[in-house]
Amino acid sequence: MQHSGLIVIISSPGGGGKDSVIRGLLKIFKKSVKLITITSRAKRPREKEGIDQFFISAEDFEKKLNTDYFVEYNKCAGNYYGTPKKLLTELQNNYEIVFTNIDVNGKKHFDELGIPHLSIFLLPENTEQLRERAVRRGGMTPEMIEERVNLGLEEIAKSKTYDYRIVNREGEIDETILKIAEIIKKHLTNPSLK
Repeated sequence: MQHSGLIVIISSPGGGGKDSVIRGLLKIFKKSVKLITITSRAKRPREKEGIDQFFISAEDFEKKLNTDYFVEYNKCAGNYYGTPKKLLTELQNNYEIVFTNIDVNGKKHFDELGIPHLSIFLLPENTEQLRERAVRRGGMTPEMIEERVNLGLEEIAKSKTYDYRIVNREGEIDETILKIAEIIKKHLTNPSLK
């Protein structure tokens, strides 16, 4: 079955601005939508069910694994994350662009499954910025912060497989959004671009 919607993957290390960038892009592209993924992790303060993620128990997630429910899924820091197959198909059939903030592992699964997409990775200016963003998020011990920084460095190393890598400079999110919007516009008019 031919889907029309372009899947745009926006990834970044934790706190790298992917959700803010997607919110900005949704305002620019009127026929776009954000694909909400499913996770077994606990809801963070300020997160909303069905807007940020769908939150289910690990047990429920594992039940869905046996039913071909997910296009792709992975387990990170003890929590499951997955992309619901039926929802992705529905959104692609109804929107010109489907944004998703899956991580480098999710992107790798899309590659392996041969699902066409445009992938953009948001890079921090430097390692220190990774640490600062983790500290700003709050609620983490120094060990957790180090773990997050190390995970971020691993993700940056794996991001070489992305179509585009863009530095998301501190305080310049609007510029980042506009840069990505230009890439998407070019891609929509010339889908063979990579």
